[in-house]
Amino acid sequence: MPQNQPQNPYADLFSVAGKTAVITGGSSGLGLAMAEAYLRSGARVYITGRKPEPLAAARQELAAHGEVHAVQGDVATPEGVEALRAALAGEDKLHVLINNAGITWGSSVEKFPAEAWDSVMGVNVKAPFVLVQTFLARLQAAATAADPARVINIGSVYGVTSQVLRAWSYAASKAAIHQLTKVLAAELAPRGIVVNAISPGFFPSKMTHFMISNEERMAEMRKSIPLGREGSKDDIGALALYLGSRASSYMTGNVIPLDGGVLAKT
Repeated sequence: MPQNQPQNPYADLFSVAGKTAVITGGSSGLGLAMAEAYLRSGARVYITGRKPEPLAAARQELAAHGEVHAVQGDVATPEGVEALRAALAGEDKLHVLINNAGITWGSSVEKFPAEAWDSVMGVNVKAPFVLVQTFLARLQAAATAADPARVINIGSVYGVTSQVLRAWSYAASKAAIHQLTKVLAAELAPRGIVVNAISPGFFPSKMTHFMISNEERMAEMRKSIPLGREGSKDDIGALALYLGSRASSYMTGNVIPLDGGVLAKT
């Protein structure tokens, strides 16, 4: 670059370099993809997972891209929250909290069990709120006027559309996390914390394995998506990076579809 050429003021607009991020449910699927995106972009990342073997495998895979810490535990339980809090004891600031951990349960209306409500709502809605409470002071410490701290919740198009494949509590939980995003955004904005949600459509994951394993079913799924394909790790990683960077500093309370156009048809 010629010496007399001015520096590009937008060079670091989309950067998360040097930030600390927590990504729950980071051992597979969307969480793993977002963790890789943040690590490749220079962030320090903490991932959580309930099962030690997949978590260890994810940590080993991600370690090639940057500084990653793996915390085993269920963030829907006090013990899991405490394990994560203890792991971050040395961190005075938390720049980005991504509430990605989620579970689902499918059955007919007649056979859908009561416990499927408690467990799904506990992981998908209660846990994100508790984690915001737990790390509120660190989020506030990380916030600046130019670059607020971030809470990024992972919702779903199934929190909007009625095509939920009999996952009743899952659909309700995702509608709830969309609304929780909005009310938290209004509450936390004066504290320098912005809260947004990503509402993914169909992405390959353990949760959608029953679809991926059936090519005929996948062909029908792709036909229902205007862009004609499932989401990729680059799709989710790019949006998560944008929401964690200075580029999104004036955005809060938004639920952003990432669905290939599915909701455009509704």
